[in-house]
Amino acid sequence: MIDEIRETLFRLSDKKYRDFQSRLLPTVDKDKIIGVRTPLLKQYAKRLLAENKAETFINTLPHKFFDENQLHAFIISGIKDFDLCIKEIDRFLPYVDNWATCDQLSPVSFKKNRKELIKKAKEWIASDKTYTIRFGIGVLMRYFLDEDYKKEYPKAVSKIRSDEYYVNMMIAWYFATALAKQYDSILPFIENGELDTFTHNKAIQKAIESYRITEKQKEYLKSLKTY
Repeated sequence: MIDEIRETLFRLSDKKYRDFQSRLLPTVDKDKIIGVRTPLLKQYAKRLLAENKAETFINTLPHKFFDENQLHAFIISGIKDFDLCIKEIDRFLPYVDNWATCDQLSPVSFKKNRKELIKKAKEWIASDKTYTIRFGIGVLMRYFLDEDYKKEYPKAVSKIRSDEYYVNMMIAWYFATALAKQYDSILPFIENGELDTFTHNKAIQKAIESYRITEKQKEYLKSLKTY
């Protein structure tokens, strides 16, 4: 089954797309990128789930190729049982080695299970693994900045300190998005300098680039940059 799936991925490969992807994925060896476009991977994941052929594949870790990790992420995203989905995410996250696979994990079961999900998000951001932390921050950003928002969530994110670029960029992305959705509540985190300098400035930069931030807000945010 594993060989069959790998052969299928190579049949779907696009060399130009592989070259394009390799420039965006500095943490992944180019030789480990097959070059399958995302819509094809999503279609293939759905097919494997529908045909009950996904279990053997996701039980075989680690994978050799980036595209196999991507396929794994899309399979997990399609699991409708929340508890099973969480089990598979926790098993998979330690093997995630790049921002793309991390960010592609978007399970269909998350929206209807917020109470349990927030518990897991807090666990993930407390991890010592780069992409587990990044994934947890992403969950807080996607699911807990609207009706389920609480100020304790950005407070938890603001306390994260890391030397990892891909963690700090996700923190910046989180606060830029949070400013767009919860401006009055989030602004004090920026005014009071609760983020490290790099992340603080990146959050402001990303917020200024957002169409959801007013011009007046953008001008004020620019004045809060640190040098």
